[in-house]
Amino acid sequence: MTSATVDQITAATKANADALTKSGNAVIAGFQELAKAYQTLATRNAEKLTSSIQALSSVKSPTEFVELQQKLIKEAVDAAVADSREIANLTAAVFTSAFEPVQKQVEALQKTVAKK
Repeated sequence: MTSATVDQITAATKANADALTKSGNAVIAGFQELAKAYQTLATRNAEKLTSSIQALSSVKSPTEFVELQQKLIKEAVDAAVADSREIANLTAAVFTSAFEPVQKQVEALQKTVAKK
């Protein structure tokens, strides 16, 4: 092996390690962000459950109970859909940011190989 080849291999190895480090850091940050989002969601749902129970316990008639129950169910379904969408978007962003450094390194290596 020539000195130039060894230098190229060393540079490629260092670039690969750097890409993996960046990717790992992005994964850690992303999972922390997801954990915070789930914690916020759980707290909000617990608060909503408490307020719903209080509201249901204060109704004066069966009709009022049914109307309030239907309203609460609709709100819960709407919130679940919105929360699911938010978590899905956040998860996609985490994976995109985690794999971006590796993808860039692969593309750089492909360009290097294509030049030869």
